[in-house]
Amino acid sequence: MRNDHTVALRAFRAIATHGSFTQAARELDVSASALSQTLRALETRLGVRLLQRTTRRVGLTEAGSEFLARIAPALGAIDGAIEEMQQRSGRPAGLLRITVPPVAVPVLIAPNLADFLRTYPDIRVDVRTDSSLADLVAEGLDAGIRLSEKLQPGMVALPLGGPQRSLVVGSPAYLKKHGTPKHPNELDGHNCIQFRFDSNGPIYRWEFAHPSGPQRGRWFETDVCGNLICNDAGLMMQALLDGVGLSHVMQYTVREQLERGRLVSVLDKWLPPYDGFFLYYPSRYQVPPKLRVFAEFLRARLAKADLSRKELVLKT
Repeated sequence: MRNDHTVALRAFRAIATHGSFTQAARELDVSASALSQTLRALETRLGVRLLQRTTRRVGLTEAGSEFLARIAPALGAIDGAIEEMQQRSGRPAGLLRITVPPVAVPVLIAPNLADFLRTYPDIRVDVRTDSSLADLVAEGLDAGIRLSEKLQPGMVALPLGGPQRSLVVGSPAYLKKHGTPKHPNELDGHNCIQFRFDSNGPIYRWEFAHPSGPQRGRWFETDVCGNLICNDAGLMMQALLDGVGLSHVMQYTVREQLERGRLVSVLDKWLPPYDGFFLYYPSRYQVPPKLRVFAEFLRARLAKADLSRKELVLKT
């Protein structure tokens, strides 16, 4: 076994994929120091530096990039062969890599992940929380979860949890002091808490749909102004409760606060339901059992919870 280099090669691939020893060590379930020693031994054996380390990041050298391009297909073929043999036993297995936006985690992933892992102990799940539009193939991901309007062309998309709804909400104290807007145009006179889904991304433009007239059902975007911009949902919620201003949020994130009367919804007729979250993967992808059972499990759990009905009941 002295010439079995697959452990070191997998370690190098994980570090290169994550750009981090810590994250790679977490994926491989080893210590960062052990991973560093493995990588140094591989570089010594090859006689070339594969990674360029700085205090902020870990990147590939030119030789490292060329080496990764050579070994990645071979390792992928080995992983596929191992998974195929495992699956012949009737047990889905392997590492399932998915990308999920932060807004979907509390309603889709967090309540269901533990039971899924207990049901399928041979599957490991790598959940990457990110609002950007990931290239599944280029980044080695099996699937992603996104809202319908953010799906990439050429993807198979399975609905999860039914329609969703967004609301504009504010605290009773804020509305008592500043009044209740009846039309999106009236938001110009309000302090609107703005949100970025990514730290370097654009500010979200609030979306509404015409409730009547010739443009009924047609969606449009509007710019709003305010003295707070953030990309942290917890901070935005606290600002709402403290009466800083109004915010445009997904309904399920404020359901409890609405029921307790700590927040109030406005402009309801301008905010109808829309297509919700979808699990997506490349259309040319031959769906592996690990992804198939994940999709079936998640959709069954969401159907049982009747998420679409619960989340579309407004209580104001």
